[in-house]
Amino acid sequence: MNPIPVTFAGMGLGLPSRIVTNADLAQSLETSDDWITARTGIRERRILDPDKALSDLAIEAASAALKASEVSPEDIGLVVVATCTPDTFMPATACRVAAAVGCHSAGAFDLNIACSGFLYGLLTAISQMESQGIENVLLVGGDTLSRIINWEDRRTAVLFGDSAGACVLRRSGQGALLGFDYGADGAAGSALAIAAGPSAPSSLPEDYKVTMDGRSVFRFAANILVESSRRSLEKAGVSISDVDLIIPHQANLRIIESAAKRWRSGLDRFFINLDKYGNTSAGSIPVALAEALNEGRVKPGSLILLAGFGGGLSWGSVLLRWG
Repeated sequence: MNPIPVTFAGMGLGLPSRIVTNADLAQSLETSDDWITARTGIRERRILDPDKALSDLAIEAASAALKASEVSPEDIGLVVVATCTPDTFMPATACRVAAAVGCHSAGAFDLNIACSGFLYGLLTAISQMESQGIENVLLVGGDTLSRIINWEDRRTAVLFGDSAGACVLRRSGQGALLGFDYGADGAAGSALAIAAGPSAPSSLPEDYKVTMDGRSVFRFAANILVESSRRSLEKAGVSISDVDLIIPHQANLRIIESAAKRWRSGLDRFFINLDKYGNTSAGSIPVALAEALNEGRVKPGSLILLAGFGGGLSWGSVLLRWG
């Protein structure tokens, strides 16, 4: 495919201040720091205070991204918030964010495809920039999964945390989308799901919490992370050895290690921060990307591979030339 111009003009983070360690969880669950770390690579996670909402994290991240980009809020043509934990079903969290940061003339909507949300949001934003001539898009990925997990279920309580990451995308500069792939297998959706919803027939309290078939999700994720990335690389005409940095969805260290083994690559080519945050769903990749940028691991001209998976079951991957 031909490169599509897109530059990350600025990035920002929204992170709760409260840290919950594995040792904290071991006080109420039949688990231990060693057990959690050995099976997931996660040591701690951030949990949002009860009097805060996702929009608080999203606004914090969006404000920082706008400041870093030096793009005026009035010049933003579209605001997209990727999340499966919006403040409310209506209005969209994106509308709250747009109003709070001053994007008063921008279009705004939420996008829900769980952990794949930021990648779907990125491709949606680029499509709108190309087809509608929008010059600047504010994209936020974030979730407060602490609100929808069963804290008595060891299978899920140890995995998830809260965060938001944001970027200002510009349809100019030296950056480019070189290749991408995305998809979903709805037939396998029950492996990672929340049964309840506004029009769902069930309304039992437990149906409002995340349920997961860990083995099925692991097998799916370990395979699709590599296969989707391979398709993106093929579209760009490059190989995995050409990629400077791989930023995967931060769900489980074993999944990342499996991908590294198949690629015959060391973990030093991956950016990993799940030990600090756990799986933060749509916030996972933008937070990791922002931290990699802050640490100097993303440089002008770098080839950056973003790859993820999540509820749906869904997946996506994007190869970028950093501008």
